[in-house]
Formats: sequence, C-alpha cells, structure tokens
Amino acid sequence: MVLFTDAVTAISITLLILPLVDLVPEAASAHEGASEVITGHLNQIWSFLLSFAVIANIWQEHHRSFSTVSKATRPLLVWNMGWLLSVVVLPLPTEMIGAFGSDRFVAAFYYAVLLVSMVCRLAMLKVLKSNPGMVEGDGEETRRRIAHLYTDSCVNVIAMVVAFAIALALPVLQYYSLLLLILPGRLRFTGRRRSH
Repeated sequence: MVLFTDAVTAISITLLILPLVDLVPEAASAHEGASEVITGHLNQIWSFLLSFAVIANIWQEHHRSFSTVSKATRPLLVWNMGWLLSVVVLPLPTEMIGAFGSDRFVAAFYYAVLLVSMVCRLAMLKVLKSNPGMVEGDGEETRRRIAHLYTDSCVNVIAMVVAFAIALALPVLQYYSLLLLILPGRLRFTGRRRSH
C-alpha cells in the first residue's frame, strides 16, 4: 500500500510541472524572449510551487503515518484510495489557478480537494487507532503514537475548514489562508518540546 501510494504521489507531483514545460515551445513559436517564459507566467509558476509544497507536505504526513503499518484492511485501502484520488486530482485545480488566478470557484475547488485529502487521512488514522495491531511496534507506544497522529489530523482538518472559510469570505487572502495549516504543526512541536 505504501509503495503504491508513494508511486502515485510521485507521478502526481511530477505532473504539476508539465504545463510549465509546455510554455517553452509556445513562447519560442511566438518569438518571445526566454525570460518571458518566467516573467509572463508568474501565476502558473506560483500555482505550481503552491501545489508542489502542498503535495510534498501531505505525502510526508501520509508517509509518517503509514511507514510502520504492517497490515492493510479493506476500510484502510478504501480510505487510502480516496486520499490518492485527491492527490491525483490536485494538478487540475493547480492548472486552473494558473489560468484563472483568484477565481472564487477555482479556490473552492482547490480547498475542497485538500479537505477531502485530510478527511481521508483522518479516517485512515481512525482505522489504525481502532486496530493498533495493524501497526508494528510495542503495544502501548504504538497506541500513543497513533493517538497523537489522530489528534494532529483532527486539528489539521479543523484548520483546513477555517482556511477554506477564510478563503471564501476574504478573496484577497485566498491561498494565504493555507498558512493556517502550519500552526497545528508548530503547536504540536512546541507542546512536545515543553513536555520533555
């Protein structure tokens, strides 16, 4: 499951660059300067960087959660496929951001895809929390680790819902509200540092 997920995610993150690669022959045939491939397409470059960072982050969270899973059940596989669907779909709203800029529908589509991803991860962690025997390691330590991951995931879903609401209510902050997703990690890091 982890290898398949990693492979699909790698393909999805790679697909993000293809629209930018296609800009090169278009610029050459229009007799534009090489620098105009960059300067004339800042929206597309920004959307690429945004989604690259997003996919890298959600993959890292997925990998951290499932690197020690030793047994897959049907519910876990179904939720994982839902998570993969959201990752595979993400290049579409990414391209739409580059083409349509701060369009409200595009922002809602982008945020909805991210929210689906986070809800699927939360559901997978719920499956693992309910069945700690599916994860390698000491029983109590494993339960504690999965419980922490589940709590973190709940906080991330709440932060995503707040970011989504801000993006819709204040279009000027559309994609900047994604910065709220950094806060749960910072709070988690600070809290764990104080407990040691």
